[in-house]
Amino acid sequence: MSALRLILGDQLTRDISALDGLDASQDTILFVEAHDETVYAPHHKQKIAFILSAMRHFADALRAEGLRVDYVKLDDAGNTGSFTGETARALARHACTRVVVTEPGEWRVLDMMRGWSEAFGVPVEIRDDDRFFCSRGRFARWAEGRKSYRMEFFYREMRRETGLLMESDDPVGGQWNFDHDNRKALPAGVKPPPRARFAPDEITRDVMALVAARFANHFGDLDTFGWAVTREGALEALNYFIDACLPLYGDYQDAMKQGEPFLFHAAISPYLNCGLLTPREICVAAERAFRKGAAPLNAVEGFIRQILGWREYVRGIYWLRMPDYAHSNALEAHRPLPWCYWSGETHMNCVAQVVKETRVNAYAHHIQRLMVTGTFGLIAGIEPREVEEWYLAVYADAYEWVELPNTHGMALFADGGLLASKPYAASGAYIDRMSDYCGSCAYDVRKKTGPGACPFNLLYWRFMIVNEERLSKNPRMAMTYRTLAKMEPARRATILHEADAFLDALASGDEAHGPGQTSLDL
Repeated sequence: MSALRLILGDQLTRDISALDGLDASQDTILFVEAHDETVYAPHHKQKIAFILSAMRHFADALRAEGLRVDYVKLDDAGNTGSFTGETARALARHACTRVVVTEPGEWRVLDMMRGWSEAFGVPVEIRDDDRFFCSRGRFARWAEGRKSYRMEFFYREMRRETGLLMESDDPVGGQWNFDHDNRKALPAGVKPPPRARFAPDEITRDVMALVAARFANHFGDLDTFGWAVTREGALEALNYFIDACLPLYGDYQDAMKQGEPFLFHAAISPYLNCGLLTPREICVAAERAFRKGAAPLNAVEGFIRQILGWREYVRGIYWLRMPDYAHSNALEAHRPLPWCYWSGETHMNCVAQVVKETRVNAYAHHIQRLMVTGTFGLIAGIEPREVEEWYLAVYADAYEWVELPNTHGMALFADGGLLASKPYAASGAYIDRMSDYCGSCAYDVRKKTGPGACPFNLLYWRFMIVNEERLSKNPRMAMTYRTLAKMEPARRATILHEADAFLDALASGDEAHGPGQTSLDL
């Protein structure tokens, strides 16, 4: 029986389960550049170019092994534009008697595949994606009976099961988590290393020309493309991070600096999430650096926690709670996404810097995502679905399984506390402490109200006021609500009035026309 083995754009791993047991004499490996997948969200131009180029390089590597590859390019004549249409056409071309796939990373694609056997009239085997440390079934067993899912407890179990950073049954260093050591602002004299970049080869240049022609209206710059698109390049990027960045990654992982979008971050998540790197080899490489004294424990533990802990955890949440998870809106946030998320045209320097760097790089590090664009979306009351669609569109590493829980649960608290024990609401003081954005901002981070007041300050207290009934009983917010209880009614009214005036100006585009305006001088 000949098999058609479909490989998706985030499954570019040689030992992907769809290729297990492949018969080189009669099986065909199918790759599809599907128009539907490029436009279901308005993906960053670099994201599309990265995935298509990586797919083409991976297909060439399989051909070099002597394997039969059927590759459907985006602009091929007859391309139906969908996984379903192209799988049906390939079945007819090759007279295959079954389809083998690895489960996709997005619910909508899995739901599509579940109807294929009946539609095609052949068996369709959907195999587990075993590239993760924790299977979907393993996570479901961990979650069973829990009222809430705290990542820290899951992370400890993963440490025990994998043996990473363990000494027998105990964590190396005597504690599981060194997060308290990883919250330093970047000192003036510390210069981050240059980022490893990869010049586009002929395949990538062809893809970039295609993307420029077909997706000219999509967000993002294309001419700054510098991502690796092969397994070899991804390994080079990993090794560069381990050697040049990991030693100081822990200390400054929460820092932000204007003109330094990468700092000491790995920037390897696009390679990991598309399969060019595997989570195990990344964690092993980081642990090896610690064991040989090349990187401190706080840096290595913090980095491994992002992968072994958080990444595995959000995937588990996604598959455990979908499809209903995407539709919750616990804080009843309904404001539309403001245009500044796409244009960067705002006098809030922090938001402007993050959006502009995202346009150039298809990347922002996790604190920029969580505590700038994420926090603003939370305290401004923006509709979760619109914020989530933006995150999915603009980052090269974004796939729904990882983007949705991070945004919906962690950044926006739209799941009501399933992931996070409290909303990640913050005033301008946090951004001022962890960055240099505020020094050149048109707004004054020291002002709480009045002309020129920092919008994060206004919106923070507005958020607390309008959500008082929902959040005041949360024990982690007790101090905040004790402060709010002492606030004079007139001051509450001023905050609400000025914050709403700012949001109205933002929605109309007026905020970008004049710095520092509030209800008192509009």
